[in-house]
Amino acid sequence: MTNRAKTAIRANVPILPPTLKIIDKYKHLQIGLIPQIFNQKMNAYLKEIADLCGITKNLTWYVARHTFATTVTLGNGVRIENVSSMMGHTNIKQTQHYAKVLDVNVMEDMSKLKQKYS
Repeated sequence: MTNRAKTAIRANVPILPPTLKIIDKYKHLQIGLIPQIFNQKMNAYLKEIADLCGITKNLTWYVARHTFATTVTLGNGVRIENVSSMMGHTNIKQTQHYAKVLDVNVMEDMSKLKQKYS
């Protein structure tokens, strides 16, 4: 549970195992869950990671946030209402900006619907 800095909206974001490892690594080294990194420094780190991995796309904090919304959550069947809450949005319209319809999700949803009619 946290309060968003920009909007002061309360957010409840469950922690995935890779994130828990990072939290455990730094838990005795600073105040808070993870080191505070400003956007400029985060973008520099993401650029360095992209260079090391041979990724030509310009990675930024915004791109990472978009990837979380589309690929990590919505692409794995997390409901848009829950994604909206985790991202600290005040309404679903803000989250729909990140949402793109994935063919895999459409096929899975239609398969579930077909099962109901069988």
